[in-house]
Amino acid sequence: MNIRMFSAAGLMMALAGCTTVSNVATIPMMKANPVQDYWSGRSAGKFFAAYGPPISDHDDGGGRVYNWRGGYKKVRVETKTADGTPGKPARTVNLSCKADITTSSDYVIRSIRIVGDMPGVNGPSYCAELLIPTPPPAAS
Repeated sequence: MNIRMFSAAGLMMALAGCTTVSNVATIPMMKANPVQDYWSGRSAGKFFAAYGPPISDHDDGGGRVYNWRGGYKKVRVETKTADGTPGKPARTVNLSCKADITTSSDYVIRSIRIVGDMPGVNGPSYCAELLIPTPPPAAS
């Protein structure tokens, strides 16, 4: 019995001494919240004028938190297989975005926390597609 215990303890100590060295390059992280990066420091009035009023708000120690819901849109999503051929029949998806917008006392956006998002038509975030305006195409 003691031999088994000592053998197990020795094996555990030997395995604990092993380390793995990885030389895999790290991949830079994607921006965690591109919507906040775009709107932080801008006027909340411009946001609400462009995307609609908030549904509710409450005090937050010197500022306000606005609960915003919007971007309601119905889209038809075509499906394709990996080789590009048509897949299952197209389906209709209801898109929307939900966010909590924190402003300072002078109505400037301090942060935007996305509380409800879904995959967009052209990317992983419908909120990012909706709330970050695309620049107009350059004149040629």
